[in-house]
Amino acid sequence: MLPFLSAPPRRVIVFNPAGRYAARQVAEMRAAGTPIIAGIALGRNGELLDGVPLLDSLAQLEEPADAAILYTPPEGTADAVRQCAATGIPTIVAAAEYVPVHDALRAAQAARQAGSWLLGPNTLGLCVPAAGGGGLLLGSVSLAFCAPGAVALLGRSGTLTLATARLLTRAGIGQRAAIHLGGDTVIGRNPHEWLEAFADDAATRAVLYCGEIGGDKEYALAEAIAGFPKPVVAVIVGRHAPADRQMGHAGALIGAERESAARKLAALAEAGAHVAPTPYAAIGILKELTTP
Repeated sequence: MLPFLSAPPRRVIVFNPAGRYAARQVAEMRAAGTPIIAGIALGRNGELLDGVPLLDSLAQLEEPADAAILYTPPEGTADAVRQCAATGIPTIVAAAEYVPVHDALRAAQAARQAGSWLLGPNTLGLCVPAAGGGGLLLGSVSLAFCAPGAVALLGRSGTLTLATARLLTRAGIGQRAAIHLGGDTVIGRNPHEWLEAFADDAATRAVLYCGEIGGDKEYALAEAIAGFPKPVVAVIVGRHAPADRQMGHAGALIGAERESAARKLAALAEAGAHVAPTPYAAIGILKELTTP
């Protein structure tokens, strides 16, 4: 079970919370009810940032944190992830884009060895909407876009994750969680691992996967779908993208035919997924699958 679903975080810390973007996101997370207890900002120990105490290091926490949001620059992300993993933080969200590939590999390895779930690098994070409003927000997948329900939304693209969450909500399809896995080539956990984690979640009735061109993560996902006990709907964007041209970010680049949208959709369909050409079509399929 995913740690933020089995036991919602009660002690969330934020690395580098004072930057313009980070401060805005911290304010939104606090407004949503996310229990942020401290920020880690070297050299500012003892200060307050909008009421949030700042510390020099994780070692100063009186009790361990159970989730961490990292707004650390790319060159410091691997070290920040390793610090969080070493202290046993179960959910880690790494926002930075352009993290060097070898650093991302080391960060992902450290998190996995510690049993932590790392989102990103290059992620908007996640939200778990709650009945009656509010919920859990770790990052910038706004709860205003989401509604509580039974569909787990997994996306490789941040923009697509946000847009699809809004489309689902407008169509009356609530989400168990909306998760942006991360847009880089190397990320903390791959799509098939997230899918497998939802297998035993009784509150999840279906999964909507929004993938894109580039890489081969969808082939491992296809293998996982074959044994998954719930319906999976899959969209792969970039069907008209030219080969050998990066589209959007580091993970979206067709380097071989098997990295194209057409090949990925074919593999997912063969594995048993309900494939859709667009998010709009996916919503139509989900309505049929989830309507009693």
